[in-house]
Amino acid sequence: MLHQPIQSVCIRTVQRSCEVSWFSDLCGEDTEFLSVRDPARSTFAHCRDIALTADRLGFSNLLLPTSYMSGQEVIPFAAGVAPDLTQISLLTAIRCGEMHPPMLARTLASLDHMLKGRLTINIINSDLPGYREAADLRYQRCVETIQILKQAWTSDRIEHDGPVYGKISLDTAPVKSYQQNGGPLLYFGGTSDGARDVCARYCDVFLMWPETEEMLYASMQDVADRAARYGRTIDFGLRIHVIVRETEAEARAWSQHIMSKFDSVRGLALKSASQSSWSLGVLRQNALRNEANTDGFVEPLLWTDIGKARSGAGGALVGSADQVVEKINRYMDMGIRAFIFSGYPLIEEAEQFAQLVLPRLPNKPMLAMKGRI
Repeated sequence: MLHQPIQSVCIRTVQRSCEVSWFSDLCGEDTEFLSVRDPARSTFAHCRDIALTADRLGFSNLLLPTSYMSGQEVIPFAAGVAPDLTQISLLTAIRCGEMHPPMLARTLASLDHMLKGRLTINIINSDLPGYREAADLRYQRCVETIQILKQAWTSDRIEHDGPVYGKISLDTAPVKSYQQNGGPLLYFGGTSDGARDVCARYCDVFLMWPETEEMLYASMQDVADRAARYGRTIDFGLRIHVIVRETEAEARAWSQHIMSKFDSVRGLALKSASQSSWSLGVLRQNALRNEANTDGFVEPLLWTDIGKARSGAGGALVGSADQVVEKINRYMDMGIRAFIFSGYPLIEEAEQFAQLVLPRLPNKPMLAMKGRI
């Protein structure tokens, strides 16, 4: 039995509608067995195949992550694959501080033109690779980056004066994005008060990692309240893995298969290599896993053992097609309108999801829901 329904927290979700996205793991974690790396799956050719598969199957968006690990770097990969895509958007992860914001704005505008407006941005607020930085510095740098991006895409000039990037005065003619009604949408995730405040004030979609329905609901209320204090409304998204089969038994069997070669020492080493492995969000995922039962489930369908071998989103929906669809419908009724799914391995599981679940969802790009396309 699933939990009782939770009342929607998001005034935007009047009816069930959602952006259904997939994931192309540029960071070398696409594998069939958790804790066992497969270098053949981190090449440009393979990651491109994931993108083309998601485009062909009808997913609305594709998350391209960024991390200082073996694999592909996000912006050149997105530019390289953009001409081959026909309908899918790219949710391109950008770590604030890696590029001077006016040039980042120009780079993203160029990518937006390559995609003919099908670009969305995942703002990352983590430490720069090789550094452990004060949280206040990261938040301020993130705020200034977003402010400059928005000016570059929507104003005639960039006029900025802040403690991180100082004074900037530039014409925006070389920086205009393809999307002329506000520029690319900004997705943002974070657990701390500072991160949630940045999202509530500046961004379009607050992304969450797998947690119990009650925990997700509390986070949504918190961010919605913060946004309201700024006179804004915000949408919500969930980044989660999925194992779906015709029966629950088959789905659980595959979860056991991908854990069949798991090595705890190797898994911890792989997880610790990620730039986000010490973040508050990952610590919260670890704490959630400690509350799971002996099979790794923390509530019906929500399996947490994936977090033993990877940083970031550490949970998966595991069940039959009917069960997974019902769970996604519950999430939509809570107010979640964007879903970023993935599975191990990515191409094969995209095919499973597209066959069993995708046709049963009201799949619509967030850009369309926002009136951008």
